[in-house]
Amino acid sequence: MTRAKALRGLALAMGYACVAIGILHVVLGNASIPGAENAGPTIDSLGRFFGAIFAGYGLAWLWAARQTPIPPTAVRGLTAVFLAGALGRLLSLAVEGRPHGFQLALAALELALSPLLFRLADADADVRADAEGRPAPRAQDDTA
Repeated sequence: MTRAKALRGLALAMGYACVAIGILHVVLGNASIPGAENAGPTIDSLGRFFGAIFAGYGLAWLWAARQTPIPPTAVRGLTAVFLAGALGRLLSLAVEGRPHGFQLALAALELALSPLLFRLADADADVRADAEGRPAPRAQDDTA
């Protein structure tokens, strides 16, 4: 599999997964959070709100994955948000203690995928530039 295909596949997977997870949180509220089923109406409201935001984040991934080439700046920005979420989980672990094991697994996945996504951010733009006989765009240039 080429780097560009890996990037497109991961971006689509991120998008569909985030939309599905976000909708699940909006529909199920606290019941969608392992260990928080009885957290009360305030956390339920917060979770449903953030579920909608997360679904929107997934739509941004889907938008990026459908561009030709996939914009490296969009991938980097979306990945930075993803990594910030993982760092938030680590901060919670340090301040509040060990969460449900599922949350730890998500943190590990987020920490593992972020460097890969950062590394692949330019893959599609590089392939498109090579195919057209142009130099690959610089890291900060999405105009290729």
